Amino acid sequence: MKPRPKDPFIGRDLLNGQFRILQKIGTGGMGSVYRAAQPAMNREVAIKILHPKLAGRKDLTSRFRREARAMSQLTHPNTVRVFMYGELDDDGSLYIVMEMLEGKNLNQRVRREGPMPAARAIPILVQVCGALQEAHEMGIVHRDLKPENIFLSTQGGIADFPKVLDFGLAKVTERQMQPGSVILTQEGMVFGTPEFMSPEQAQGRTLDARSDIYSLAVILYEVLTGKLPFDAKTPMEYIQKHVTEAIIPLSQRRPELKLPVELDAVLEKALAKNPQHRYQSAVEFADALRPFAGADDRLPMSSSPGVPPASAHAPISGVAPFAPAKAGPTPGLLIGVAALCLVTGVVLAVVVMSLMGR
Repeated sequence: MKPRPKDPFIGRDLLNGQFRILQKIGTGGMGSVYRAAQPAMNREVAIKILHPKLAGRKDLTSRFRREARAMSQLTHPNTVRVFMYGELDDDGSLYIVMEMLEGKNLNQRVRREGPMPAARAIPILVQVCGALQEAHEMGIVHRDLKPENIFLSTQGGIADFPKVLDFGLAKVTERQMQPGSVILTQEGMVFGTPEFMSPEQAQGRTLDARSDIYSLAVILYEVLTGKLPFDAKTPMEYIQKHVTEAIIPLSQRRPELKLPVELDAVLEKALAKNPQHRYQSAVEFADALRPFAGADDRLPMSSSPGVPPASAHAPISGVAPFAPAKAGPTPGLLIGVAALCLVTGVVLAVVVMSLMGR
């Protein structure tokens, strides 16, 4: 068995010696993530580097820059911080320098420990709502929310502190794009993770904040029960059921867990097929969940950090009416589904992506 070739970045100094790459901590189709030392700041950071072999692909480099730009504008404490991004001088590789997080993602926690009680899970999701509210108000829709993209760490002595990761599939509205940026368009293409995909995402429609709210509600359902709202065996089944099938009520999914029956109505609204029937903002969803959070002193008294309660009913900036999707492909660890899917009488060209193994 041949030894694997050494990663050329490990042990390397980057950006005039500001950073030294220590080890690889993750990889995907688009790039790799490394742990790096930043001696001048006496800290470690995470550096995401686009695969050098992809540097010539304008569509992919445009996507990578868009992710970096979107993330660099987000300052909410529950969004992973981006310190800088750019292009390496020697080989042209694109990079993003982010805060280094220690802990486990939400999927790992649930798989290891089992379903979370509502009093633990809901404060986590309410904080995630705050991060999404900021993004949505800036015209940024995540589009690939799943438990793997919610990282739990301890920060300032606070356990279960969530950080929203990976805006690699983020839809950034045209007003967020810089002059000269390439806006990637391809109608009828569906991107995301099937288990957590909103009905409109499954149908290739334009997405807005309410799509993220649907995905977040699926996450909460799984975190509380260890199961998804539908029984399905394949990605295509999940996509079809998101569009056509009513969810299994939360209280019926795992009755032995004795979850509050009142939560059924909250999740049924958040998981409505028609976006108009859902909570219209992340703040509004957070307010509906707050009564089930118990006496958790991590949560602000108002709807969301830095967001006045009145904004729960204000329009989200960048929300577009439903129309054919305008989104381009993003590489990642590809689930590998490329098919024609008949959903509610509409034939869709479906390409389903998953960055970290769903």
